[in-house]
Amino acid sequence: MDTPTYQLKVTLKDVRPPIWRRILVPSDMTLARLHDVIQIAMGWTDSHLHMFVAGHTQYGVPDPDDHLPVWSDRRTRLFEVLEEPKDRIRYDYDFGDGWEHDVVLEKVLPAEAAAAKPVCTAGKRACPPEDCGGIYGYVELLETLSDPKHPDHDEMLEWAGGFLDPEEFDLDAVNQALASIRFRRRRRQPE
Repeated sequence: MDTPTYQLKVTLKDVRPPIWRRILVPSDMTLARLHDVIQIAMGWTDSHLHMFVAGHTQYGVPDPDDHLPVWSDRRTRLFEVLEEPKDRIRYDYDFGDGWEHDVVLEKVLPAEAAAAKPVCTAGKRACPPEDCGGIYGYVELLETLSDPKHPDHDEMLEWAGGFLDPEEFDLDAVNQALASIRFRRRRRQPE
């Protein structure tokens, strides 16, 4: 049996206008690999901890000191947490800034529609800069950068690297980055 492809929409929660990406991935991909794909597609730098939440179950890197059980995202496959279109999970990144993403299964595509590697097919708006202080920090940063007379304008402009266009999204650059990483597919055993 060949592996179906999932069309997922990943949306950064509580940001208006929305920041989102549409990606195609194999349904048997591990959540750890989905983490890698989301990092690249959204534009994050993988500098912080992450976790997936499906129902009341958390998936990530288990830590014996955690108060709640966390299942390994390296041993959990996407089809185990998303089965039907409209199913959703939450992807949390950077627990300090608290970036939450809604990951929705939009379509289950037949195996023959599968891409050799994960691919991003669409998206809108740039990802916020790392360590900007979450949603409220991001809004404040954009307000500061939009007002050259703001007392913190020059400092924040330098912190942001000299330029920040919240509307920018480069689909080709995302797909080049996705194409450059190795994704090993699990070989199916003969039946």
